[in-house]
Amino acid sequence: AGGEVLLSVGLLALALLAAYRLYLRWATRNGPGGAARQGEAAALPRMKRRDFSLEQLREFDGARNPRILLAVNGKVFDVTKGSKFYGPEGPYGIFAGRDASRGLATFCLDKDALRDEYDDLSDLNAVQMESVREWEMQFKEKYDYVGRLLKPGEEPSEYTDEEDTKDHTKQE
Repeated sequence: AGGEVLLSVGLLALALLAAYRLYLRWATRNGPGGAARQGEAAALPRMKRRDFSLEQLREFDGARNPRILLAVNGKVFDVTKGSKFYGPEGPYGIFAGRDASRGLATFCLDKDALRDEYDDLSDLNAVQMESVREWEMQFKEKYDYVGRLLKPGEEPSEYTDEEDTKDHTKQE
């Protein structure tokens, strides 16, 4: 009988722990600002095409601005609809508003792995560069391409509304 009681207490403790973890997940999404932030993001209009410097990209980290952008292999994607992954509390939030290429290539989620200056990725090996290209293809399939990440001194492209519309319909 003592073993059954111990087993019941253990199962109860496990159930309470699982319920508590579910509550914590719900609270971070729906807690102060969580639901509002998700609602804001869903209501955002499609972003017009433009190019970004690293400094301009940093503004779109999901904290300062509800829109979340990240760059992969020189291309900038709007990952706002994936805010539970790329938002401030998301597991990949480290990439929000940044060039995620190096972190994705090396499978490293450490902030020290990401560079604050333009990263040409020239020191990555062939396997890592192939990984970056594969990530780029996945982002192209899932998220809106919104422009290029500019190299230092590079001028932004001029995009027409026609180009913007044509490319958005092509992606859907």
